[in-house]
Amino acid sequence: MNPYALAVRIRNFLYDRSLLKKCHVPTFVISVGNLSVGGSGKTSLVRYLAKELSKELKVCILLRGYKRKTRGTLLVSHGDGPLCKSWQECGDEAFMLATILKGVSVVVDEDRCRGAKYAIDELKPQVIILDDGFQHRRIERDLDILLIKRSDLKDRLLPFGRLREPLDSIRRASAIVLSYQDLYPLELNTDKPTFRMFRKDWKVLDARLEPVEDYRDLEFTAFCGLGDNSQFFETLDRLGIKVVERLSFPDHYDYSGFKKDPNKLYITTLKDFVKFDDRDGLYVLDFSLEVPGFLEYVKTCYNISVNSFKEVENGS
Repeated sequence: MNPYALAVRIRNFLYDRSLLKKCHVPTFVISVGNLSVGGSGKTSLVRYLAKELSKELKVCILLRGYKRKTRGTLLVSHGDGPLCKSWQECGDEAFMLATILKGVSVVVDEDRCRGAKYAIDELKPQVIILDDGFQHRRIERDLDILLIKRSDLKDRLLPFGRLREPLDSIRRASAIVLSYQDLYPLELNTDKPTFRMFRKDWKVLDARLEPVEDYRDLEFTAFCGLGDNSQFFETLDRLGIKVVERLSFPDHYDYSGFKKDPNKLYITTLKDFVKFDDRDGLYVLDFSLEVPGFLEYVKTCYNISVNSFKEVENGS
């Protein structure tokens, strides 16, 4: 038997039987995660959810801070831009979210329970969003949002495939979001609330992250370092953006040794863009998300949870 699969099943069994202890967080916790390694749109959904919920609620995003050069609890943003000097201090995804989201605090900690306690004590959020939290079972959550893409249904567990958990782990999810269904139509047989995620309103941004209207005649060197780089290049082609060269890098790539040609224009993703101090000649392909019915579902769950808590407090 696959040793990895055995370890995963034992761990899940212990959590299912409450033989491994969980930590309780006294606020509404939403986990956003997936089953496989690589890109599925988790951070895009976290960004969308945090942006929309922060219009009415105080929101904190909690991440592990993958690939950062620091350890422990780190406040990345109070909601008005990154406090760390570079992405290496806090991780590329945390730095990106802190850059693009206003009014949303961002915290990183490899110990999510400790990070959540810090957030509660210092920031007092009404909602904590766990980025990539599905496998992090030690922290209790009110909503477990699972992103699934078409390839997951035919994949195998690590190390023979890209799945971090078997497909039967879907049963733990509160709701399912089908990842980027504009590219990968999928029907999933489940009784879980299921939503479709679409990318829309594609735009090219300049180095100040301002929209560029007249980019059709520009020629770009395209590059990225994502879990699945092919989607980025395919989208550029589909949108008719002129690409004369393509450079593909591993996920979470460190561009400190990357030398830009001052005679070239480059287009990349927001996650890659924030890693550059010198952003001259850099452009970003960005988009908005549409997830019909999903935000209403999350708000309904939040309101039910808050009202139930008030009833308990009042002794009814």
